[in-house]
Amino acid sequence: MASHLRDDLLHGRDHADDHASATRWRHEESRSYARHALASPREADERGGSKDLADFLNTTRVEAPPGSAAPKSKPLMIPGNIPKAEVQDISSQATTVPLGEATQANTGTMEVKCGPLLNYRRMENETWHGSVLIVTMGGGLGEGPLVPELRLRTLGPAQNGASEHVRLNGAGSEPYGVVNGVDYGGFEQPSSVSTLPDGGQRLEGAGGGSRSKDVKVKGTKLYSDPENTFWRFDLEVPLQQSELQCEYDIPGLSFQSGEKRDRQRFFVPAISESMRIMFHSCNGFSVGTDEKAWSGPALWNDVLRVHQKAPFHVMLGGGDQIYNDGIRVHGPLRPWTDIGNPKKRRDYPFPEQLRKDCDKYYVDNYVRWYSTEPFATANGQIPQLNLWDDHDIIDGFGSYVDDFMRCSVFRGIGGTANKYYLLFQHHLAPPISTFTTDAVQTTSDQGAGADPRQLENTFVLQEQSIDSSYIIGSKPGPYVAEHSRSIYARLGARIGFFGIDARTERTRKQVNYPETYQIIFDRLKKELSAAKSSSIPITHLIVLLGIPIAYPRLTWLENIFSSPLIAPIKFLNKRFGFGGGFFNHFDGSVDLLDDLDDHYTARTHKRERLYLVEQLQALSAEFSVRITILGGDVHLAAVGRFYSNPKLNIPVLQDHRYIANIISSAIVNKPPPQAVANLLARRNKIHHLDPDTDETLMTFFDRDPGTSNKTSGWNHVTMPSRNFAMITENHEPRTNGTTNGHAAHETEETTDSSRQSTPKTKDGHGYLHEGEVDAGSKHKAADMEKHGKGSDGGLDVCIRVEMDQHDKDGKTQLYGMTIPVLKYDGAAEQVMRKRDAIRGAINQKV
Repeated sequence: MASHLRDDLLHGRDHADDHASATRWRHEESRSYARHALASPREADERGGSKDLADFLNTTRVEAPPGSAAPKSKPLMIPGNIPKAEVQDISSQATTVPLGEATQANTGTMEVKCGPLLNYRRMENETWHGSVLIVTMGGGLGEGPLVPELRLRTLGPAQNGASEHVRLNGAGSEPYGVVNGVDYGGFEQPSSVSTLPDGGQRLEGAGGGSRSKDVKVKGTKLYSDPENTFWRFDLEVPLQQSELQCEYDIPGLSFQSGEKRDRQRFFVPAISESMRIMFHSCNGFSVGTDEKAWSGPALWNDVLRVHQKAPFHVMLGGGDQIYNDGIRVHGPLRPWTDIGNPKKRRDYPFPEQLRKDCDKYYVDNYVRWYSTEPFATANGQIPQLNLWDDHDIIDGFGSYVDDFMRCSVFRGIGGTANKYYLLFQHHLAPPISTFTTDAVQTTSDQGAGADPRQLENTFVLQEQSIDSSYIIGSKPGPYVAEHSRSIYARLGARIGFFGIDARTERTRKQVNYPETYQIIFDRLKKELSAAKSSSIPITHLIVLLGIPIAYPRLTWLENIFSSPLIAPIKFLNKRFGFGGGFFNHFDGSVDLLDDLDDHYTARTHKRERLYLVEQLQALSAEFSVRITILGGDVHLAAVGRFYSNPKLNIPVLQDHRYIANIISSAIVNKPPPQAVANLLARRNKIHHLDPDTDETLMTFFDRDPGTSNKTSGWNHVTMPSRNFAMITENHEPRTNGTTNGHAAHETEETTDSSRQSTPKTKDGHGYLHEGEVDAGSKHKAADMEKHGKGSDGGLDVCIRVEMDQHDKDGKTQLYGMTIPVLKYDGAAEQVMRKRDAIRGAINQKV
């Protein structure tokens, strides 16, 4: 058992079964010794040198008085103040901290529970703005001995493929000057720094070398309780003529995970480039799913593979970035869920103790999921831009009947979920307190007042201003007493982004308040107008709604589930459990009904849906901007679109009504059965939104992924397999009036001519323009060698679909199409049949 002490055995890295410290230093039995040895460390292979260890041990010795029998040492104690109630005779106690145990106070390090998480915020004044978040162990009301500091630098321009240092495990490597065999030593990058009003710094100017000087950013403490502290670091990177590779690290951190490190890299587009975009939704598993049978979050491996070759500049989270539904199954809401009487469940209180338990569940679930690989690596390297949906709170939140949604438990978990949604997904300080039934000041419909119990040994930052990318709703939501936060941001040179918060204000009968729409469209008109008058106008506006809007109607199914015919079955379920999971555990309604009520195509949202689409059409025509909608939620892939009635004979290139709805869901959760996908395909009719606008799903999936049989042979419009989407602008910089070696005007004429020569189709079941011809696995947008390499200004869209759920590498089949630019010239008004002007005036009411 003591064989490791024999002199004839190898030691250190040469030892065949070295059970000593896993670090470089053989004698690192404590963090204190690590600091002592840091000045002149000794390799583990060195033998016979023990003086430094002896010197370290002697520093802790205290000579006892002559004749005394006391030990020749002094006890180890926790630094800092000890509460008066706990003051005792320390000399009579055992050692306060066991030898070798590390704490933040005695090591000079901070233990990271989660992060770093990288966010994108906006582009303004030719500067990229983002933030990094980490969650560290412990905290409370006190200031604490440490304030972490982030170091940001640029490493030189990126190549067509990502740096070799972008690893699947998130770890970087040296050297910095050579990337993919190319020496960037002479490339000029920002190297000087300027001080911002808040004391932070930003890169500024240019200097020699392959990497800029470090920019140091002190952490801002957003929130701290006795168990967790949230730190935000605000980043600014001036845009350059070339795409930049940036690196950040936060010294003095230790990580619970063996794979995550503080040093991460990300990419910022050139000033003339639009961003390469990744879109995902439903990033988690529903309760009861066999996660091993679905190989965990396998598709994130494919995301990272793509990121290695052509780095994403942003990833858009379309909702359900985390699934918190387990709170009612194996969390603190289980006793509430088990109550059989709906009235008793509705009247159940939400006291402070239950709030604490729910608070702990949400933060622990976020820490667990956001630290799960390979998702954890992706969210440290690809800047995120997120909006929430129901599973970020709990399944169906907002879509149950109103009197039940207003119950104390729903209001309580709505406030708690919003708290951690703001922290983890937006890097914003939360409200000062959240709803409880035993503190009247927290129960106001206008937001919770300060609750001394919730603030005990807890710090909450009171932010003086909110980032300008947010569009704040008109008034607090009905069930989450906070204002909605929609987002506007520019995704590089020619792409705008608008994401609508479709959950904070949601009820069974509305998605957003009419007043909020007024604020939203006023802001969009202002941004598009400013861009139109600039040297680089916005040509594409990507709208994130979360839930699909151009999607088959299931009104007939809604009618059945809500009809009196279902009442006897509901009674049997309530009394005898008949029907099992067919009914939900909240209000006793059919479980699928809340999902149907969530959809924009639900009958309760019909007028609001029409209003929203017509407003977008009006923006499209006024600013000649092509609008594309992203949606998730439904756990399958599809492409829907609105377009002018073919009888109007308007070319898509000039059609402001042509709006594609890219439906990508889920990246992690399991898809619906094949029968459900086929049912939706059967319901894929040509619908008339209004007399001039039609809508339908397009033929997109020309084959099943790999060798699988995901759908029936006739179903080419819905794909029940896990997936995510990537979107890239077709734009190559023009040099001396040429594009791809051709004169610019010749390229445009050729492109327009080919579009006009595309055979006409009688309805939307066929292709409507050149970019839809051969849509699917044979399209050029599905070929990574050609994806985004055109020059017509359109958007290449590729949906990457999982081939085999048992493949842990997450290999995918690619399906593509191209969305054209819009060159609106008033053609729509010239052929308008029943109106004299485009509908969608801002002053219309929902």
